[in-house]
Amino acid sequence: MANLLFICSKNQWRSPTAELLFKNHPVHQAYSAGTSDKARIRVNQKMIDRADVIFVMERKHQQLLKQRFDVTGKALLVLNIEDNYQFNAPELVAILEEALREYL
Repeated sequence: MANLLFICSKNQWRSPTAELLFKNHPVHQAYSAGTSDKARIRVNQKMIDRADVIFVMERKHQQLLKQRFDVTGKALLVLNIEDNYQFNAPELVAILEEALREYL
């Protein structure tokens, strides 16, 4: 089982939607967090350490993780999904399903 970590800014819309796609998944366990001080769940080193693969929504999230945490040896993938969607919006779900096809 692989642990997948999804990161956006406030952990309100994009990363929780991605996490929800993996609810009750037979192979992967997913969790999500945000980089902002105002994030619903704020990313920390323990989350980074637990993750087998880290998905960030934008390149700025990747840069923040590299500045704030030890991500050495971690698979850190940028999904390039801008903050234009509400939680579980059909368009966002479709984009995530396409981007994460090999994990779903």
